[in-house]
Amino acid sequence: MPERTVDVLVVGAGPVGLTMAAALHHYGLTCRIVDKAAVASDKSKALVVWSRTLELLDNLHLADTFVKTGLKATGASVYSGGKRISHVTIAGVQSPFGYPLMIPQNETERLLAAHLTQQGIRIERSVELTSFREEADAVACTLRHTDGDPDGQEESLRVPWLIGCDGAHSAVRHGLNLPFVGDPEPNDWLLADVHIEGPIAKDEISVFWHRQGVLVYFPITRDRCRIIADIGTAKGDKPPDPTLAEVQAVVDERGPGGLTLSDPVWLAGFRINERKVTDYRRGRVMLAGDAAHIHSPAGGQGMNTGMQDAFNLAWKLALANRGRGKIDALLNSYSVERSAVGDQVLHAAGRMTVVATLRNPVAQYLRNHVAGVAMSFGFVQDKFKNALCELSINYRHSPLSQDDWLGHGGELAAGDRMPDASLAPATGGAPTSLFAVLRGTRHNLLLFPGPHGRASLAPLLEIAERVERDFPDLFAAHRILTAGASQLDPSATPANIAAWLDVEGQLQQQIAADDRAVIVVRPDGYIGYRGQPADTDKLEQYLDRYLVRRT
Repeated sequence: MPERTVDVLVVGAGPVGLTMAAALHHYGLTCRIVDKAAVASDKSKALVVWSRTLELLDNLHLADTFVKTGLKATGASVYSGGKRISHVTIAGVQSPFGYPLMIPQNETERLLAAHLTQQGIRIERSVELTSFREEADAVACTLRHTDGDPDGQEESLRVPWLIGCDGAHSAVRHGLNLPFVGDPEPNDWLLADVHIEGPIAKDEISVFWHRQGVLVYFPITRDRCRIIADIGTAKGDKPPDPTLAEVQAVVDERGPGGLTLSDPVWLAGFRINERKVTDYRRGRVMLAGDAAHIHSPAGGQGMNTGMQDAFNLAWKLALANRGRGKIDALLNSYSVERSAVGDQVLHAAGRMTVVATLRNPVAQYLRNHVAGVAMSFGFVQDKFKNALCELSINYRHSPLSQDDWLGHGGELAAGDRMPDASLAPATGGAPTSLFAVLRGTRHNLLLFPGPHGRASLAPLLEIAERVERDFPDLFAAHRILTAGASQLDPSATPANIAAWLDVEGQLQQQIAADDRAVIVVRPDGYIGYRGQPADTDKLEQYLDRYLVRRT
């Protein structure tokens, strides 16, 4: 077959591969996405899309479509001995999408696939990556088109970049010969997607700690749910798929009583593996999602972590491919940042699984007591909710994060997710949000005059002018006025710098600036740099780490 040239070959058309293709296209890269499966999976698999993932999908104008399709859950409860020992409501999460969205993985894949089709990107099925070899400036790949023919037809393809999103048995990871380090969890589990009737909250996750093991209920629709339960120490290679009667017996034993299961959609036995590669990048080949990390389903973080891998990598790869960014600095930071997040998710999910599957009666008693007391404190609940919704994910230790901040810096730091805030055009117009202002493909330069007002304006405008001169078209600059400074003439701001009014003072409170300040927000919404007092030379030294100046 003739060779076809694109910027990126994405292997795997699950939720991570589809997200990767969508994000790459958003940042201007051409790609092909292939999958050896003839058809998309019809299994529900991962069920939850968390707040941070929805925020990132919103940058692709997809979040509303997801929200209309899924079910908003309101919280989670833990029960033991017939009593609710803790309850977490998701209310108060500081996000435009402050809730877990319950949506089956096959629906997530359908929505992403429809988006790609609208963008003119075809998902190539029955196409398998059989080998690849990295060259000086490309990756030489061999694809086999089977389409019902096991021998198939081979295609040679050279691409600048190859990304493996092809799951736990990744051909790309095997081709790189990267160790997938970890161990299986010691218990067998059952899973059942079923219709349900009876006395259980239909809009929240319910966890039942029982002396025989844990039972977890996830709502999918108002009358359909996911049941998972551990069924004892692992035996053999894989537990058999349960019958509906066996699942009903476990629910009767551990649940609240009075629940009736019917019309099973999917019944399966499974075992949890916890494994991860140490490096997500080797040369021109990258890994994302289950190809790089697999872990316990506790907390529902796996698919979301993989989808966020995609958003982290896409903007970096686009800059590197266009020659506007330094390849090693950008792509090594992908591995550093996302590998650290993968470690955190793996450890947190593993701890949650261990706690839920305690067998010793004394340990169970202590767990129940401690959980009940700890979750009664508001600050503990807030920390738990932000972690669960993935809003507390940060890259503070990334080589792309730098603080040059004198004075009290508030709770934010370089590497943190930039929080949302209410804004209005300083010259008048409809109110908007910071997230809407930041949406796009460029970095954003936020300029804060501080309490000195007009006296601080000239140095800030000089910074914006220098950055645009040295790194043209990579930044959008914004002057942020506080309510107290609203009387300042916004027309003093050049036309290429947007002027916004911090309507409720949220931004000023969050950044805690007491002098003129500058913040660089990366295309994925994380703070790359904070400077107070704003200094052009320090900012450009930071940008020189990973961007290429105009010559």
